Amino acid sequence: MEQVVVWFDGGCPLCRREIALMRRLDRHGTITFVDVAEDASACPASRADMLARFHACEGGRIVTGAAAFAAMWRAIPVLRPLGLLARSGLVLNVLERLYGVFLRVRPRLQHLARRLERPRASA
Repeated sequence: MEQVVVWFDGGCPLCRREIALMRRLDRHGTITFVDVAEDASACPASRADMLARFHACEGGRIVTGAAAFAAMWRAIPVLRPLGLLARSGLVLNVLERLYGVFLRVRPRLQHLARRLERPRASA
């Protein structure tokens, strides 16, 4: 299986959780995860662009949004069928629309996730 590079926002609690899950599922080590919040020097675009949308490199080609998720899924055996399904233009279009909805609510979800991450004071 070919190596896939995934750039993610390590400052985002949602992204950290998702990438932690993907790391556990990537048992063959086919994905290189790059935290853009820590090191943007190896990014193919500006830091702002990298933080605004999910990016991946598969087969030497940079993809963003739903296509980047699909590339990541194809590198993980248990998720590969979903990633292959996303090669269909229709399926990818639906996933991209869903990703657009997610991007609109992401700030509120991040705020909620940060509140849940904070240790609670004991009574």
